[in-house]
Amino acid sequence: MKKFRIRLILVAATLGVAFGSTFFAARSSRGQSPASKDKSRIKPAVRITEPARTPAAAVFAEAAEQNATFKDELNWTFGGKQQRGWYLYESLIRSTLKTDHQTTSAEFADSLASWQKKHALSATGILDADTLMAMIGQWQGNRIKNKSYADPSQLITGPGSDFYDPSRLDELRGVERETYEAYKKMVAAAIADPALDLAHATATELAPKEKYFKIISAFRSREYQDQLRVKSPNAGSAGLAVNSPHFTGRALDIYVGGDPVDTKDENRALQVRTPAYQWLVRNAERFGFRPYFYEPWHWEYVR
Repeated sequence: MKKFRIRLILVAATLGVAFGSTFFAARSSRGQSPASKDKSRIKPAVRITEPARTPAAAVFAEAAEQNATFKDELNWTFGGKQQRGWYLYESLIRSTLKTDHQTTSAEFADSLASWQKKHALSATGILDADTLMAMIGQWQGNRIKNKSYADPSQLITGPGSDFYDPSRLDELRGVERETYEAYKKMVAAAIADPALDLAHATATELAPKEKYFKIISAFRSREYQDQLRVKSPNAGSAGLAVNSPHFTGRALDIYVGGDPVDTKDENRALQVRTPAYQWLVRNAERFGFRPYFYEPWHWEYVR
């Protein structure tokens, strides 16, 4: 009897341990989260950092700073005259690089570096004197190459309403035929652009009171050019050319603001900021016109 009691106690103890283990396991299982069951589903901690700098910003930050200085202070020479800075040509420069970025930005420097590389220049992203002269060389190379003197049969006499000075003499209103046709198409496109808000009489004709886009000068005879040179003896080769593209009848001086044909820096600075000039930089080439970079008003028909 005594042995039976001892055996019964041992069986009860064994059952108690087994039950306790099962209860503990079940309780532990109910207390676990799904994530604790599957460690592979645990998301790693996310480290919050500052936004990464763009490659342009990282690589060309110093170039952008140098361009901000050179924009107003770079010393260079053109037409026998000392020049300072390239701020007057910002619109043409951006157009050449096909970028809308500000010339003092790292993104602009990045675009410039690509252009420099294509033109066998050191791809620094800095618009220094060598790069500027290479760019000017490209602009000049896009101008009229055949400067043959216009035959009278090639010229038409434009109406006074197309000219900045409507009383300009007939002999001073000559324009090469194809150039005049292209000019009229360009004026019609400018009139159609609501951003310019040009006063116009018809869809293709500027109003008499409107000055923007009117022709200041087109064909010039050698005799007339010589008279202009006498009146402006200090114009230099950057101003009134001895072998002028105006002799062809395919060069137009177009009013873009300010004093019509004054090359003083302050006047040109005013002109390059006008909507008329900015529009020409963006659109004139569609109609066959290329600029003379130094004179915002001067455009040449090259087709």
